[in-house]
Amino acid sequence: MIKNIVFDFGRVIVDFEETKMTRAYVKDESMVETVRDTVFDRLYWDRLDLGTITDDELKACVAARLPKEFVSAAHAVYNRWIHHIDPIPGIEDAVRTARERAEGLYLLSNISIKFAEEYKQNPAIDRILSLFDGLVFSGPLHMIKPDARIFHYLLDTYGLKADECLFIDDSPKNIAGAQKLGIQTYLFDGDTKKLKEYIKSIF
Repeated sequence: MIKNIVFDFGRVIVDFEETKMTRAYVKDESMVETVRDTVFDRLYWDRLDLGTITDDELKACVAARLPKEFVSAAHAVYNRWIHHIDPIPGIEDAVRTARERAEGLYLLSNISIKFAEEYKQNPAIDRILSLFDGLVFSGPLHMIKPDARIFHYLLDTYGLKADECLFIDDSPKNIAGAQKLGIQTYLFDGDTKKLKEYIKSIF
């Protein structure tokens, strides 16, 4: 029987519109794609999720790849990206439905130390995350999904049983990692109304 619900964050609770984030600071449309692809390069962001690169190291790498006249804007994109992420329409309602029905509500996200330290500066994100009983961010732990260790960390830290948890994620790879540990899963496809109705159906 499911008692607890665990949400992923990126592309489940919020959408990362990298082009929009970049356009907020890069006014030369011909450079938006180049700056975006440099700042948000998975070469750096996978390491941010794992907590193995610092903000200053990332910005130094970005500066080395861009024309000097765009470095300041690129750094602004990185420094302020948390302020430019928005909840997926309808997801707050689904989270509140989970909050009303589940015994425990948790977040398990591959995300950076920067986010863990600064997310409260975004009022919409802070409002939603305040509904959760526990937040697990990968960066500070140096562990990322689908590594079994981060799932065990969640379960052990909050005294949860795997078969009593529903894990909601948009990544098949992460879903498979949870299933190996006996955690029940829901592969999120972007349909928040369907997710809300599913949550209601299991309680």
